[in-house]
This record gives sequence, structure tokens and C-alpha cells, in this order.
Amino acid sequence: MYCEECQKRPANVHITNIVNGHKVEKHLCEQCAKKQQNPIGFAFFPDSAFSNFLSSMLDVDSFTSFDKKDNEIKCEKCAMTYSQFAKGGRLGCDNCYALYGSKLEYLFKRIHGNVRHTGKIPKRSGKVIRFRQELNAAKIELQKAVLNEEFELAAKLRDEIKELEKEKSSEGGVCE
Repeated sequence: MYCEECQKRPANVHITNIVNGHKVEKHLCEQCAKKQQNPIGFAFFPDSAFSNFLSSMLDVDSFTSFDKKDNEIKCEKCAMTYSQFAKGGRLGCDNCYALYGSKLEYLFKRIHGNVRHTGKIPKRSGKVIRFRQELNAAKIELQKAVLNEEFELAAKLRDEIKELEKEKSSEGGVCE
């Protein structure tokens, strides 16, 4: 696909605008994309677009309550500071994950909506996997209810777990 503007170079920038429910797509080359006036103010810089986006997500002053001195804590292994990570978008080593854990957790939650990767479930074995996940989640909730001395809720959860296990065994499935 060639650029819609110049018709000379391959289109490697794809812009989609939705205005009043009407979708308009543009397919441009890098040079023509740089010339475009974008009404939402997104500037196209192919070499640093991701790091600029990530830097805006990591802007400590705007989004978190961390102290400025926390931004200058250095990793013992690679000597990278959080400020350097925020500018470049890449951690220096595995130790950085542990060091900047709370800040990264906030970032992952902000970008992905969750801090735990759930992955995809294959269609063939999906029922069994979903059942196990549902059963494990119910068991965890049961333990929490018992620890919090919420015995009515615990009894209800216990009955749900028994019902799930009974239902699965009657279908001929395997329970844990």
C-alpha cells in the first residue's frame, strides 16, 4: 500500500479518526505523516514515539505520589535510575523490576488494566481451565472469608464449591 498523499513511498503510518461515529482512515508515509496537522496534537516521531508515550505514562509528578528523591534511586546492578527508565522506556536489568516494583505495578495497571497476566485460553481445553480457575478463585475467597470471620459468606462459598465439584464430576470431568 502506497502513501495516500504522495503516492510514492510505502504507507507505514496509519491514522484512524472517528468523528460523530464516522470512521476515516489515512495511510501515509513517514514524511507525509510529519507534515500532517493532527487536531488531537499527537506528533509523529518514528524513532521516539513509544518512548515519548511511555514517558508521559511515567510522569511521576502528574500521576503518582512518589517523592522526587525516589526518582534518583540507582539500581545496584546496572546503576539505572527511575528517571532514566522513564525517559528511555526500558529497564536496565532484572533487579530493576524488584527495585521499582511499586511504580511499575502502577504503570502496568494504568496501561493494561491489571497487574497480573491472564493469557489466552485454548478453545479445546478452555472449559477445563476456566472451571479450575473458577474453582480456585472460589477457594481463595472462602479462605479470605474464614480469615475475616465472615462465616455466613464462607458457608455460601463452601456450598458453591461443592456444587461446582458435583456438577463437574457428573459431567465426567476431572476435579482437583
